[in-house]
Amino acid sequence: MEMINAIGRRKASIARVYLTKGDGNIKINGKDYKEYFPQIHIQATITDPFRTVEAENIYDLNVNVNGGGFKGQAEAVRMAISRALVKLNEEFRKPLKDRKYLRRDARIVERKKYGKPKARKSFQFSKR
Repeated sequence: MEMINAIGRRKASIARVYLTKGDGNIKINGKDYKEYFPQIHIQATITDPFRTVEAENIYDLNVNVNGGGFKGQAEAVRMAISRALVKLNEEFRKPLKDRKYLRRDARIVERKKYGKPKARKSFQFSKR
């Protein structure tokens, strides 16, 4: 099996995943994923696609991710892993699609407008 790559995006984060046959090592930006994401619930987010298709500890991952915060990065990695698994085996598409791992969540931060302190927040209104 050759190397399979895929891209996942979420908020301002972009993740590039390179999937190879191996024994379940996941490296994110050169570090182990448990070191890069110390929160347990975020680690679960990254390994969810493998649990969904029952393919744990079969593939090695090398991930490059940048932009955004840790939650956006984790969800971008999840999407990229899901896309790589579908490239690997088309039968994985239905369970991953049912869990919405292949859907791009397009919600991003709204831009700040002039005359306002934030995107929609206004200063206190005074009639007199």
